[in-house]
Amino acid sequence: MILTVTPNSALDRILFIEEWSPGLPMRTDGYHDCIGGKGMDCSVVLTHLGVDTVGLVFEAGATGKEMLAVAERYGIETEAVRVEGETRLALVICETEHERHSHIMAGALRVNDEHLEVLWRRFRRRVDEADWVIGAGTLSPGCPTSFYRDLVVAAAETETPVLIDCAREPLLASLPARPAIVKMNTEEFAVTFGVRPESMEGWIGESYRIFRAHEMPALVLTIGVEGMIAFSAEGAFQVKPPPQKPVNAAGAGDAASAALVWRLAEGDDWSAALQWAGAVSAATVLTEGTADCHMDEVERIRGDVVVSQLNVAG
Repeated sequence: MILTVTPNSALDRILFIEEWSPGLPMRTDGYHDCIGGKGMDCSVVLTHLGVDTVGLVFEAGATGKEMLAVAERYGIETEAVRVEGETRLALVICETEHERHSHIMAGALRVNDEHLEVLWRRFRRRVDEADWVIGAGTLSPGCPTSFYRDLVVAAAETETPVLIDCAREPLLASLPARPAIVKMNTEEFAVTFGVRPESMEGWIGESYRIFRAHEMPALVLTIGVEGMIAFSAEGAFQVKPPPQKPVNAAGAGDAASAALVWRLAEGDDWSAALQWAGAVSAATVLTEGTADCHMDEVERIRGDVVVSQLNVAG
């Protein structure tokens, strides 16, 4: 079982339009309600892959109830901690003309010390069952910056490895606790570490430098259509999935996180696990829903995902 932790839940309402046209009426044929929030998106992916998952999540208000109803339809077992405020509603605007998507966010959770105590109590009860933990996403107002560090420390009590996917101060605060995998996209990496390379060689060099400087057990960086780069005790890798025509790319990075820990839990080496991660991430952009994917598409793509070992110095 893979336990996901989402401190800032969301309900994604996805609308498809041809092109964003300010000041003009824009029509859509309908919308799709999906789960948002990085950790819960990982649970969505895992259900499509046939992997047991439990989603530990803060939620609030009417939107929170809608989000949990969507999770139930997916068959995700949730450990929901009711808090104050309102679960975020994310309007995901997908422009078919430009193959891009944008988020408009409304609502906010409000977390206090009592809510945190409930979450940690439930986490310690469920982590015994977990092969991996994924902690992912922004923090709700009221969550301490140390949230992900505390998560890694609590999981260490049962020797359960943790993948952390976040940015800025919460990510930096977690590093001394040594999460098993730090996973980020390029924008998160840039705002967290203050670097913005202009080439793939630059991304490889800077991410490897920071991987070494912070003594991370593993670092995975997703680079959109360019795939991923990863550093671990088994070496440095570049992952290049075949190009896809995206329908909705929301959740593709979370798909990589979910697939990676699933395959590592199954005993794959890093090269094989990254090939799965590249395939699942690529398959996710072919669906209308956030983090939705189909196993037949994953299998079709997987053989064409190229994982190559990188030569890095230092």
